[in-house]
Formats: sequence, structure tokens, C-alpha cells
Amino acid sequence: MYASEPGSLVRLTAVEAQKALAAGDLTSEQLVGACLKRIAEREPEIGAWAHLNSAAALAAARASDQRRARGEPLGALEGIPVGVKDIIDTKDFPTELGSEIFAGRQPTEDAFVVSELKAAGAIILGKTVTTEFAFFGPGKTRNPHDFERTPGGSSSGSAAAVADFQVPIALGTQTAGSIIRPASYCGVIGYKPTFGYVSRTGVLEQSAPLDTIGGYARSVDDLALLIDCISGFDTVDRDMIGHDPQLMSAMQNAKSRAPRRLAFVKSPAWAQGDEKMRAAIELFASTFQGIEVTETELPAGFEHIIRLQQIVQFSDIARNYGPIADAHPNRVSEKLKEVIAEGRSFSATSYDDARSKQETLCEALRPIFVHNDAILTPAAPGIAPVGLQSTGSPMFNGLWTYLKLPCISLPLLTVDAMPLGVQLVGARGDSGRLLGVASWMMKERGRRT
Repeated sequence: MYASEPGSLVRLTAVEAQKALAAGDLTSEQLVGACLKRIAEREPEIGAWAHLNSAAALAAARASDQRRARGEPLGALEGIPVGVKDIIDTKDFPTELGSEIFAGRQPTEDAFVVSELKAAGAIILGKTVTTEFAFFGPGKTRNPHDFERTPGGSSSGSAAAVADFQVPIALGTQTAGSIIRPASYCGVIGYKPTFGYVSRTGVLEQSAPLDTIGGYARSVDDLALLIDCISGFDTVDRDMIGHDPQLMSAMQNAKSRAPRRLAFVKSPAWAQGDEKMRAAIELFASTFQGIEVTETELPAGFEHIIRLQQIVQFSDIARNYGPIADAHPNRVSEKLKEVIAEGRSFSATSYDDARSKQETLCEALRPIFVHNDAILTPAAPGIAPVGLQSTGSPMFNGLWTYLKLPCISLPLLTVDAMPLGVQLVGARGDSGRLLGVASWMMKERGRRT
């Protein structure tokens, strides 16, 4: 069915491809081959990949097809190609952390999430471009919708590869806005689960209280499938998370559901957002029929939350990246050196105070989530900025990362012919409800267009 239409294969979502594989209408080798062909055509312009091994990917796909033909037990992502951000260790590919300092770095073990992907039968297509140490220093990637605009950061390669139909799903990470902002800029779905639901073992540490692994796809179902496959605790994360692993099973039941109430939160960053973005999301929030959407002020104490997130992140950057920058001052960006200097200026008391307020402020949001299915809020200050020297601002994302909440960006708006995401934020551990509302919104968009 699909063999004569290789160009259409790259537009399949992971769930669609999964069904076609199960029905015998498609082979993994065909799907992987189509993705590799698309990458070969587009990589010179997009630059989404740091490392690829076409021969190994095709060999893995053929092995998957043989397992299926023999009737062996198959994983939930059997035969599906996946991209992996280049701060996540892979023993089959270099992991260079977006820095020339670590050029040729070859891990000997896979990160926990890569092991889980392989156990689920996924085909690791390659490593996607990241910014310098997953911070602000841009990589080579361009926005698929306009090559003169940034794709965002730091998960730039993953977002661009999925947006450009080079791979159906890809892993990203977020410490401030590194999943949600690129999703908004590139016009794909980006999901950051509740902090701690995916182990960070084998992943570059930027800020342990904030770093979160998530992913990109072109359907909410794909992200529910991806996160369900990679969610898990290990000895590194178990003690610091404090969540019941049983809550993760909600992702298996993320069915489309219309919300009853949404809280429209502009956030402390609202005044810094682009005028067209603000107009677009205000209009969007006013168009729901039969659903109560209420503009909601954040509780007292949230006025300085963006700075609190920065104190935690920048202090940890100084601690984790400072020694690298000190040893290689001419091989790191000026922006990173500036942030390291700022992080070193914060006292231990300031850091501890910022950490302590994470739980206090999150608890203050409880009434909003009791009375609403999700928070509706901007995903980015505007559309992707022109120029490749900057990756944009995470001002609309960092506060939710700081609070350890699950959030998702949906490509529901367009401004000046460029995509603009709508961000939904859910309560901790309530990913099922958040993904259900997100799925409903995407289907509503389809019905309206």
C-alpha cells in the first residue's frame, strides 16, 4: 500500500505507522528509508542532525521487520524511527553536547531513555543538534518555515526534524523553555512531562532541580506513546522525585476530552510579549463555545518567579559548566561566560531560598487546578525571531519548569505566515488530563479548518 508512495511515508505519525506496520502494509525498512531520503534532501538547508548512520538505521529496521515476520514479541515503538538530542548519551553515536570541546566524545553506555527506546523497539535514527551545552549558544539548525529565522533552542534539531517530516518523534530536554519554545517556533507539538517522570541518567546535567526530558511529535497520541515508553525511575532520580510511579499509567489513558473550564493566565512575562502574539492568543481564548475560559491572575508571590527560576538555573550552570569554561575560555560563547559569572554572584542563601519557594508557589496554584482542567498561556513571546544568532526567550516557559509542572505546546496559531504555539499547563502528575485536553484542542482545530 505504502511502498509505491515513499513521499507520503514521512508524513505518517508514529501511531499511524505503527498501525500500518501491524497490518503488513508497511515495513520498518521502508519507513526508515523514506526518512533518510528526506533528511538527505533537506539537511543542507535545515541542519537538524549532528550525527547519522544510515546503514546502521536500515540494518536495525530490517532486524525489526524480521522479528515481526517471525512473530516475536514486539515493543510499543517497534520499527519506528526516533531522533535523540545530542546531550543524551548513546553508545552507538558520539554525544558532543553542542560544544567543540567535546567533539568526538563517545559514551560507552546508553542513557536510561535510550535503553528504554531500544527496549520498545525504536530505531535510533541519529543525534539531533543542540545548542551549546543545551543553553543559548545556537547550533547550525534553521527554522523549516523560514531559513532566516531561529528554530529556537536548545532542542533545536529535534523540533526542526519533526516539523520538516524527517522523523515522526524526537527527544528533547527542558530546563527553562527548551522544548516548548522550539515547538512554538517550528509548528510542532512539544511536551514536557512532570519533573522526574523520566530518568535523566546519562543526560548532560545543567540544573538537577529543573532538567526534564520530553519530546516532539506531530500528534498528541505519539507523545503519549513516547513518554509512556520512556517514563521510569532509577536509583539516580528516585529519591529526589517523591512521586508515585503508578501516576505514570495515566499516560496510557490520555483520551481526547473537552475541558469544562480553562484558566487563561497571561503570566508575569505578558508585557514583554509581542503585540501580535498577545492579540492572537487573546482572540484564541475568546473563541471557545460551551467552555468557560476565565482570565486568571496568579496568586501573590509570583511577581518574581521568573527571576527565581534564573537563580536556580544560572547557579547550577556556574557549578556544572564553570570548570569547563575556566579550562577552555576561548572555546565557549560569551553568553555562557556571562551567565556563569552571574550564577557565581548568587549566594548560597539566595539559591536555597529560590529552591525552597518551588514547592510553596506550586502549592499556591492548587486552587486553579482544582477548578480548571488546565492553564492556557502563551508558549513564546511571539513567532520565531529573524536571525540565527539568538534562539529567543524562554520567559513564558521557565516559570512552569521551575514549578515542575507538565506543559505542552500546540501549533494552533499563525502570525505573519509563521506558526505560533498555544501552551497548556497541567497539575503535577496529571498528565492524562493535560494530554486529553491537548488532544481535544488539536481535533477541534481540524474540525474548524
